[in-house]
Amino acid sequence: MAQEGGAAQEGARRILLVEDEEEIRPLLADYLTAQGLEVLTAGDGRAMRAALAGGGIDLVLLDIGLPDESGLELAEVVRRAPGPPGLVVLTGAGALPERLAGLAVGADDYLVKPFEPRELLARIRSVLRRLPARPTAPAGVPFGRCRLDPAGRRPLAPDGAELPITAMEWDLLLAFLRHPRQVLSRAQLARLAHGRELGPTDRSIDVRITRLRRRIEADPENPCTIRTVRGQGHLFEPAGEAAQ
Repeated sequence: MAQEGGAAQEGARRILLVEDEEEIRPLLADYLTAQGLEVLTAGDGRAMRAALAGGGIDLVLLDIGLPDESGLELAEVVRRAPGPPGLVVLTGAGALPERLAGLAVGADDYLVKPFEPRELLARIRSVLRRLPARPTAPAGVPFGRCRLDPAGRRPLAPDGAELPITAMEWDLLLAFLRHPRQVLSRAQLARLAHGRELGPTDRSIDVRITRLRRRIEADPENPCTIRTVRGQGHLFEPAGEAAQ
């Protein structure tokens, strides 16, 4: 379903429709949504800027005949947005100067009103094919502020960058991952992660947990993913949920 302003949900290519006519905007948005696109709408320049600030917009459909603000100036705003997104300008019949100016500021295509929705869809798809795909979230299993990539034996930061980690720290992460919400003593963790028994003065598990918290916790001094249960051991809380 089309959304009025705000941030889009994850999924299809995201289109921002900037159109001030109240009757036309929802009709176009619903048509494009039915074609598998994710559509946000804006009725004026202020709403357009707010939607662009939310990020994740692949293409902007901009009516450059808005009554309250210069469409050409808004086209330049689109071109300065991160990415930048693709831009298709919509113009009134006979508005040749507007069309030429829109192309001059970097529009990828234009369409003259009135138009067939199918023609608009074809123009959109043509521009989208020329644009790079929007980056996807890093693959892997969520673990605190990072994600674990079991196949690659590595933790990934929110931006997809690999976090430095030792082989024994990785094995400890997997032990926690395989026993969520279960309190594990240091001796149990040593057996599960490293296949050995701990000596009476061996604090290596505690040292590794401290190091891991620096990488996976939003606040290592107040951990909510690898928690300590006083006198018993440690447990892994998926998604940082507090134990009940």
